[in-house]
This record gives sequence, structure tokens and C-alpha cells, in this order.
Amino acid sequence: MKTGLRGRTVIITGASRNIGARAAELFAEEGCNLAICTSSKMRELADVASRCEERGAEVFTMKVDVSCEDQCNNFISAVLEKFGRLDVLVNNAVFRSEGDLLTMEVENWQRNIEVNINGPFFMCRAAVPHMIEKQWGRIINFSGHSPYIGHYPGKSMAKIAIVGFTRGCANELGRHNITANCIAPGHIDVERDDFQVAGKKVLPSQPIQTAGGCDTIANLMLLLASESSFYITGQCYHANGGSYYQ
Repeated sequence: MKTGLRGRTVIITGASRNIGARAAELFAEEGCNLAICTSSKMRELADVASRCEERGAEVFTMKVDVSCEDQCNNFISAVLEKFGRLDVLVNNAVFRSEGDLLTMEVENWQRNIEVNINGPFFMCRAAVPHMIEKQWGRIINFSGHSPYIGHYPGKSMAKIAIVGFTRGCANELGRHNITANCIAPGHIDVERDDFQVAGKKVLPSQPIQTAGGCDTIANLMLLLASESSFYITGQCYHANGGSYYQ
């Protein structure tokens, strides 16, 4: 597939590992400039940057807590100073909020909203004016299959909220040649903070009885960022092994 992405600047939040890291590598192979950030794992982010540079990309890294509007604004300003443009925004940073209604700590509920909902809002508010100026842009957000299969209340709330946010952005920004889509992964084989593997918990009814891989999601991101995706907007793509059909 010819993506038409060579020379474009791609921002990926939460890029220190897993899907964000793999996506950065694939965008680097497409000839993109990369601006990647993490809230805490700077050593891991530096490793990702090195791998991307080995693939020929110019890479900018920064420590950013996406729940802080000022940090998002400063990041976007630094990216523009470095590359002079931004074209693709991938809101990949996430806070994993898991817990039952009656036992979930209020602090986790609040952090869930701050990172998973406020974060994409702040990043889009900072980045979109520059996309409008260039009359071209791609926004990629992340949902999940949680709200569709009835998972934890806090997690499900945030994931479905992003679908609505994405569709609102698509409707507002389409006239500027800016698309907005989201991806809803199912069980993906990734490293967690407790070093457990999500793929060990696929649903018994899931047709494909294995976890997905980061490559699957990263390649879908390439498609949605590409020139040829100009007619795709406001969509939520489910990559879940068949755990839920839309």
C-alpha cells in the first residue's frame, strides 16, 4: 500500500512500548518525522526513538502527561518548532482503569477521565488549528471492546466516550480535509505494568482463540493515516478476534 506519508510529521502519545512503540517504527519505515512522548518511561522511549532513527526517521521525544493541558500545548509547540508541521495525531496514551462499580477507587475513576478523555481533548485542541491551517490532517483515537461486551464500568465509560468524541471531531473537521477515526482493540498481547499478558484472557466464545498482536493495530493505524483514507472518517474499527461484531 502506498501511504503517501513520506515527509509528514506523526505525533504518537504513549509511545514508549507496545502498540505505540510498534506504530512509531512502522511510521518511521514510511519516511515520517516522529514526535513521541510518554508520561514516565523516558528510557524506554529513548530506545523506541533509536529504533526509529535506525529506520531513517528524525525523532523528537518529550515527557508529557496528557492530562495536563499546559504540557500538551507545550508539546505541540515544541513539535512545530522542530518540524514546522504536524499532520497525524495518534492519541494512544492510556490509563488502564479496571475495577467493579462498588470497589473501584474514586481516584482511579478520576484518573481514568483525566487521561483517557481529557488527554485526547487537550491534544486535539492544541494540534487541530495547525491541521486546519494546512487543510490536511488525520486524528486516530483509541476505544476498545469493553463497552460493547459489558466490561468494567469506568473502563467502558471512557472507551465509549472516545467514540462519541471522535465522531464529533469528524463532523466538525471534515470540511478541512481532516479525518478522525478510532480503533477498538480486543485482547492484544502487550506488556502491562504488572508484566501480565492480556492475551491470556480471550473470551471462550471468541472465534479466533488467540490474542492479537501490536502489528495488527499498528498497520491499521497506517491505513487510517494514509492519503488513501481521505473518505474514511467518524468510524470505529474493531480488531478483536470476533469478540464483538458491529
